[in-house]
This record gives sequence, C-alpha cells and structure tokens, in this order.
Amino acid sequence: MLKEDERLDFLLAEDMRIIQSPNVFAFSLDAVLLARFVYVPIQKGSLVDLCSGNGVVPLLLSKRTKGTIVGVEIQEKLYDMAVRSIEYNHLEHQIQMVHGDLKDAPRVLGYEKHDVVTCNPPYFSTPPTGETNLNEHFAIARHEIMCTLDDCVKASSELLKQGGKAAFVHRPERLLDLVTAMRKYRLEPKRLQFVYPKPGKDANTILLEAIKDGKPGMKILPPLTVYRENNEYTEEVRKILYGESK
Repeated sequence: MLKEDERLDFLLAEDMRIIQSPNVFAFSLDAVLLARFVYVPIQKGSLVDLCSGNGVVPLLLSKRTKGTIVGVEIQEKLYDMAVRSIEYNHLEHQIQMVHGDLKDAPRVLGYEKHDVVTCNPPYFSTPPTGETNLNEHFAIARHEIMCTLDDCVKASSELLKQGGKAAFVHRPERLLDLVTAMRKYRLEPKRLQFVYPKPGKDANTILLEAIKDGKPGMKILPPLTVYRENNEYTEEVRKILYGESK
C-alpha cells in the first residue's frame, strides 16, 4: 500500500486515512475548508473535484454525500496516491480518479452533466523569470504551470448542468480575477467567505461558490478565523478539523 517515501495519516475528524509524502504537495487547511464550504446534494448527484492532488477533497466529500465523486489530477504520483487512499478507505464504489488534464475533463466526463464542481487551483501565476519552487510537484501545485485560473473556471462551467454549483478556494488578491472568470463562463458568484489567520490580521483565503446561469446577488458569509491570539485553533476551526471544540 505504501511506497518508500510515503506515510499513512489520519484524515482529521473523519474516520479515514490518507497517503501522504513529504516529497509532494500535501493537503492543507484550504482543501479541508473547501470540502466543508461547498453545497453538496446529500442522497445522490454527480460531483467533480479538479486539481484533486492526493484526493483529500473527494475523501472528505464522501462523508457529506452519497453521490458519485470524480477527482481529476494531472500529476501521476499524486493521482496514484489518491487511488490507493480511496482503496484503503474502501470507497471505490463512490469515488474514482482520472489521471489527466482538467482542460480535457468535460470531454472525458461529459459536458453539462454534473451537479457540483470543486477546485483548489494553483494560487500563483508563474513569475516572469520562470522561477518556481525547485520541487516539480510543489511548483505545479502552487503555480499556474499546467493550468491557469481561466482554464479551471472554464472547465468547471463546461462540466456543470444549468443550476449546478462550482466552489473554489483561493487567495483574496485573486478575488476579482476569479469573479471575472466566473462571469465570463456563465457562473454567477453567490456565496463568499473570507478566512483570517488571526484576529486583526488581513484575510489570506477566500471561499467562493457560484451557480451556473444563476441570477445576480452574492451573499457574504460571516468571517472564519483560524487561530486565536495564543496560536491555538478557534473553536470553529477545531470542530472542522477534529470534530470537537475546546
């Protein structure tokens, strides 16, 4: 089950395990928040997770819905880790992984067939000098090397049925880029939440959900703060991560 550089971690509050490696990009709080934020149909439906990495979002979504979930990941090593994590948790009946480019996902999975799309895309455009993290896996996960934000939004819209929902996690400085791309591809932003690292600090994460061909009108949710002043998780975040509050 595990390869030389891998470990099996508990998946936080859920009764699941996930395969991780220090040599590739491990999941972060951002992915966990995305999986908790997005609307999901409870009993049935078709969900697609783009930029799926080692499969953390599909695994977490499986606890919230009985619908089918497909993760799309371009990096072979991460795809392979996700497949084995799904098998370890005996979720092959609900989750499948596709190894490929998300730009091809609508053609492979079907145009306008899906109810929900989630995406934790690369946050940073490639620097003009071409300098990125020396580790290729980290570089692809963090920088728009294999896909741009526009690619992610376009694929999401093409996958979704009319009225379907797309949810993204990103950085506040890319909010206008994200909203502009969504409206370009018929996705109307409807729910926005800002995530703050500590009280008094600027937001460092946004969660945004849109509806395909939805009517204008966006709701701003109450802010989420990750840490208290003493560097302990807030009660809300502890509940999200561990299923408990202090």
